[in-house]
Amino acid sequence: MLRQIWAWVKPLATIAIILGALKITGLLAPVMGIAQSAMLFTGLFNASAKTENTPAEFDYGFLVQDLTGSRQHFSAYRGKVVFLNIWATWCPPCRAEMPSIEGLYQKFKDHDKVVFVMLSVDDEEKLENVRRYVTGKEHTFPVFMAASALPEQLRVPSIPTTFVISPDGQVVKREVGMRNYNTDKFEKFLRELADQ
Repeated sequence: MLRQIWAWVKPLATIAIILGALKITGLLAPVMGIAQSAMLFTGLFNASAKTENTPAEFDYGFLVQDLTGSRQHFSAYRGKVVFLNIWATWCPPCRAEMPSIEGLYQKFKDHDKVVFVMLSVDDEEKLENVRRYVTGKEHTFPVFMAASALPEQLRVPSIPTTFVISPDGQVVKREVGMRNYNTDKFEKFLRELADQ
């Protein structure tokens, strides 16, 4: 009987020890990010290119600040397609999807009608952590933090969460959880939205 219990407990104990060691050394988030990135490339987590059935009006009434501390009102993006991703440095699924977002951003970085806003929800005192993370991963997409209270629709219960906002201020897409955004279908979706 004891051997049967040990046979069942041993693999769980091994996993718990490994996860504990990764947590203590600070490697848990990066390792989870790598594992989840590998899952993204299977294609099972590709972002949908379909619009929401019931678009909702976006609330532009808040301020953001970039990583240098420069503030701006979010309404500066009204009239453009906005790819808005809510993330945090401590979130493994957020880390996992960032290479795909960077790839998509590279296709649109010079497009005057499409903007990317990577909105970190890390605590404001963690600004240096955000800078260090983005620089260390060589991400070039624009990164911001909230500089005022976020509207209710952006107080999401789960991250990453991504919104796509049309030029007329409608939330046409809301993706919860990690996704691969660097696909031909999603690129086409953004380009068609920008050409409307």
